[in-house]
Amino acid sequence: MNPREQINFTKPVCVPFLIATWILTILISILPDVLFVELTGHIPAWLFWAKIGLLSLLLFLGLFWEIIRPLWQYFIVFLVLYLSQWAFGWIGNTPQWRSWFGSSVFTTSMLGNQLLKLGPALILVIAMWIMKRRWNDMYLTIGKLDASAGPVSWLGIDNKVSWKNLGWISALCISGGTLAFLVIAGHPSLSAFTQLPPLLPAILIFAVTNAFSEEMSFRAPQLATLQEAIGPFQAILLTATYFGIAHYYGVPYGMIGVVMSGVLGWFLGKSMYETKGFFWPWFIHFMQDVMIFSFMALGAIAAGGR
Repeated sequence: MNPREQINFTKPVCVPFLIATWILTILISILPDVLFVELTGHIPAWLFWAKIGLLSLLLFLGLFWEIIRPLWQYFIVFLVLYLSQWAFGWIGNTPQWRSWFGSSVFTTSMLGNQLLKLGPALILVIAMWIMKRRWNDMYLTIGKLDASAGPVSWLGIDNKVSWKNLGWISALCISGGTLAFLVIAGHPSLSAFTQLPPLLPAILIFAVTNAFSEEMSFRAPQLATLQEAIGPFQAILLTATYFGIAHYYGVPYGMIGVVMSGVLGWFLGKSMYETKGFFWPWFIHFMQDVMIFSFMALGAIAAGGR
């Protein structure tokens, strides 16, 4: 990566437009859902449709109001994502689906879960192809694996580091940090790990699909449609915030999970932008998911800590 192509931290952006983009993204994230659950114990049925209505209104206004037109594709991404998630969620609640995948057995239940996540991700791929028509423009290519990494002083990354080395190092470090969280939160017995070898093929497959689904649902489309509107630095930061909030009831979970996932989301977004591709963020995510699914397979941890 040419140094002149590195993330521009000082690119001027209209402040009111930037603030409005942040507020709208927070409103359509799961933060309102989390607040309702924590304060009232349930999510009102109207909340989902309120988000769909807001997105639809913004798309309509974008036809006439030039100031928000740069976010038009960004709103489409969320509308497609949420409607497809709703449709696959309906499928997941049908008696037939529950009879197939409603078992408490890890491989069976996780297979059903991954199919329900993969469906919306593939629909987003189609939607992005219709809008962009080039795989490079939607980050759905391997990318330049040895691109230069933009310097980050607090991580000890200088302008001489390439993703060819940083990708492997960060994958190991992030997986190690996740492993530490899982051990502390799940505290499994050593004897439990003897059950793991037969489950490893399924764990690896689920890690592959989950990393793809989440990168395609939470990062690549948002980054590809947002970076021109508010600049790459803010786009990476905003998608990282959205990704972090989405993990409040995930693994890792709670406020620790939000912070950990947010920082991870920023790093993965940075790698996606700098390499102009999908491979390194997917691979780093995959390595982390191997750890998470291993502990879930042992029953040592569950989404949301439940």
